[in-house]
Amino acid sequence: CKPPLLSVAGEDMLFCRGKGLCYNEGILKISLMIAQIEGKIAGIKGNSVILMVGGIGYQIALSAYTLGKVAGQDQVLFHIHTHVREDILALYGFLSEEELLMFELLISISGIGPKVALSILSIADVKTIRTAVVNKDPSILTRVSGVGKKTAERVIIELQNKVESVGIEDQESALSGQDAIEAL
Repeated sequence: CKPPLLSVAGEDMLFCRGKGLCYNEGILKISLMIAQIEGKIAGIKGNSVILMVGGIGYQIALSAYTLGKVAGQDQVLFHIHTHVREDILALYGFLSEEELLMFELLISISGIGPKVALSILSIADVKTIRTAVVNKDPSILTRVSGVGKKTAERVIIELQNKVESVGIEDQESALSGQDAIEAL
């Protein structure tokens, strides 16, 4: 590597020929770089929005639930999960930290990637998913394309100790929300 070419937030970035960026002194975690993003919705592209922030358009993938809530809004704030793999850098947006945390719990399960996690959050809100986990009810999860009975059961088993118990009023609210989902 050559001497530092640029310093960002106290980290010296070094240019390494053929290897992209490397960092002097420690590891820079890209997944923690973007926690929230606020901007104007410039357009909708499939299950994502193009959010304009300071002249830059960010494509942010959303659940159908979140997409429905932001449709028609001008300005919006998203809690962001930055997903980094060797071939992709993707942003996933959520209106609440609770929804973001459920997404992160879901993708921590082997075999559940970001697309399946978004699909799960598209068919039910967080309270409904939490209720299904607490009640050990895989039927809600099996409605998601690509999630069979075994996968749904594994999700429930792995989330059992990770989700908080749901109070009676939350169960009633989640069940009424589930009735509305079934009606659709």
